[in-house]
Amino acid sequence: MTQLPDASLSRLFNPQAIAIVGASATPGKIGAMPVSLLQQHGYAGRIIPVNPRADTIAGLPAVAALDAVDAEVDLAILAVPAAHAAQALERARPGQVGAAVVFTSGFSETGAQGAAQQAQLCAIARERGIRLLGPNCLGFMNVRRNVYATFSPAPANGVVAPGGIGMVSQSGAFGAYAYSMARERGLGLSHWISTGNEADIDVADCIAWLTHDADTRVIMAYMEGCRDGAKLRRALAGARAAGKPVVVTKIGRTQAGAQAAASHTAALAGDDAVYDALFRQYGALRARTIEEFFNLGYALDTWKHPPQGRRLGIFTISGGVGALMADEAADTGLALPEPAADTQARLLQRVPFASGRNPVDVTGQAVSEPGLLLATADDMLADGRYDALAVFLAAAGSSETLWPTFEAFARQMQARHPGVPLAISALFPPARRRELERLGCLVFPDPSAAVRTIGAVAGLAAHADSDAHDESPAAAPADTPPLLDAYNEVQAMALLRQAGLPASPCALAADADAAVRAVAALEADRDAASGGVPVVLKVVSPDITHKSDVGGVKLNVRGEDAVRRAYADIMAAVRQHRPDARIDGVLVAPMAPKGVECIAGVHCDPVFGPVVMFGLGGVFVEVLKDVSFRLAPFGRDEALAMIREIKGYALLQGARGAPPCDIDALADALAALSRYAHARREDFSSMEINPLLALPEGQGVVALDAVVIRGEEAS
Repeated sequence: MTQLPDASLSRLFNPQAIAIVGASATPGKIGAMPVSLLQQHGYAGRIIPVNPRADTIAGLPAVAALDAVDAEVDLAILAVPAAHAAQALERARPGQVGAAVVFTSGFSETGAQGAAQQAQLCAIARERGIRLLGPNCLGFMNVRRNVYATFSPAPANGVVAPGGIGMVSQSGAFGAYAYSMARERGLGLSHWISTGNEADIDVADCIAWLTHDADTRVIMAYMEGCRDGAKLRRALAGARAAGKPVVVTKIGRTQAGAQAAASHTAALAGDDAVYDALFRQYGALRARTIEEFFNLGYALDTWKHPPQGRRLGIFTISGGVGALMADEAADTGLALPEPAADTQARLLQRVPFASGRNPVDVTGQAVSEPGLLLATADDMLADGRYDALAVFLAAAGSSETLWPTFEAFARQMQARHPGVPLAISALFPPARRRELERLGCLVFPDPSAAVRTIGAVAGLAAHADSDAHDESPAAAPADTPPLLDAYNEVQAMALLRQAGLPASPCALAADADAAVRAVAALEADRDAASGGVPVVLKVVSPDITHKSDVGGVKLNVRGEDAVRRAYADIMAAVRQHRPDARIDGVLVAPMAPKGVECIAGVHCDPVFGPVVMFGLGGVFVEVLKDVSFRLAPFGRDEALAMIREIKGYALLQGARGAPPCDIDALADALAALSRYAHARREDFSSMEINPLLALPEGQGVVALDAVVIRGEEAS
């Protein structure tokens, strides 16, 4: 169901009347800046200074307090000390003020006393129906409507042009810097928002509101953390559904989420890994540097339609730079298909010493023969082999005589190939760069940055139809019993079957006779041929993690006598190595068929809930940590993306003559695990399947072992 924009935030970010509590006419004071900026930039609404010690401020009549204002106020800006903020807001009549921006610091960021003052402020706001932005924030700007509800000096040094980028930052300092960078880069903004302590309105609220804002095409967000994971997921899902790309810089990579690591999943699912999974899953582009943050925002704002795939054409006047760009493309996961044979032949006919492969190198001939640019690009794009085109023109961009050629090239490319985004790397003067951007062309001085940016945005179209946003409540089956207080391996395997995952049959044997009966039952189930079913016997103990280290595993056991000997040997070895260990018995299961060992797990993140992990087993998880994550629940498409993401994916496709694995069945198993984990998210802290055996294509998957940990066990 389509969500409607939050009307209270619409009133906040597009106010018709603004009261500045603590307004001042003294330059440099925190209450002076918003009055000055609103007047300077032509805010069309009513400005009401609030100051009990002044009759007029900046030529405007002042009032003593909010309750002295003779009309409703959409926005109250609080520019008073923290100790007076609650009292100032309390003077508002119920229903009089729609929202408040609290500039002042000294609240929860300072400790217990500040947190108490913030709680008091929030209580008054709730009582009077006032939405709060801040405290401890720089406020916001609605650029198109000249609303400068901020005390940042950034707009005083020059304003950004109105545009399609909505920018939101938890950090005021970064936000001010980002505003200035946007101005320097020539990026147009619709809104600029600083959320500060987020006592009420947070980054997720702002992303959700910007999703519905008609002036915003691209959302850029700077985050330090999140307290409401479900709300952030909904906001990102909404932005993707609306076709508004989100670029995020998230700082603060910690291992706080793995402090009580009771499994591989918990140990690897640190805070940053979960955020990384969140952004991948909902199609948000994560920028890891400030340069990348602005390059991505720039590309998405300039290109109205990002590349529809990952096939890049490179067209250059320098073979060396072409090779550099090709290396960058490979690192970024972009494909470089060669042009058609007849296209290469025509190019070589025009320029015999050119290189017709991709990168296509026409050498400096393109400078002396202007028509060569368009003719070569036309040929490359004629048969639909490329999703984007990157052109390197070196220092030729600064040439006065060549500028008409380059302008005509960009204009004609847009007209002839509007579905293929174009990026030009050259040294253009600022005015000419802006003209090319107006024509829908990206311009980069650094060709590597151009290729990296194309690679980052190229995945958006493919992700747009993913099922990652499927958060329909996955209820546990009606006949699913409540979870136990503790699980041994046999009980954990039974839980997997309840979750809809294929799990190897197994039984817990308390003595040798029971082990023999378990083998007989397996043979009956399999209608085994003469000679019996080869089985594995493993000790079951809550105190023994690595069973083979204490002689607790016997493989390929066949026949009654061998089963009895194996049982006795296991019990003797375990008593010798771990006399203190509690023993539940011995697990009896059939030997597994050949396949690729994988690992799947669930870790319950305190903010985002169940997070599913997938990777290859053995050294890949122990040493290489080659794993991927997704937030539960999700469907098959997202599970397939998760599987393809790991570096060892080639092993699942079949390597060195091995048959390809049943990847679809593996994806179905991960999706089922995610749905079950979401449905029972209150019942356990982690679940791990190790190994989850991927069988050859068409034969499915089978779980061979599992560990389930309740919440209290991980503490």
